[in-house]
Amino acid sequence: MMNLKLPREQKQQLIERVQSYFYEERSEEIGDLSAELLLDYMIREIGPVIYNQAIQDAIKTVGEKMVSLEDDLHSLEKPATANRR
Repeated sequence: MMNLKLPREQKQQLIERVQSYFYEERSEEIGDLSAELLLDYMIREIGPVIYNQAIQDAIKTVGEKMVSLEDDLHSLEKPATANRR
């Protein structure tokens, strides 16, 4: 279970968005408590999936940056030839 603690102001904005969704898409009005319970449910059930995908995306991005950095470092190498006289 994901234990995500949103700042109250942010959570209130999300509650209002859930209420707006229900009104605009389903022509239903839901109260603050219903919207908050639905939001908490979505965070608990869907949050880990989204979080895990974000982690995988970050791993991929960091890996790509590391390859790029490694290429940049290799481009700085100097030839190591023996001095001939």
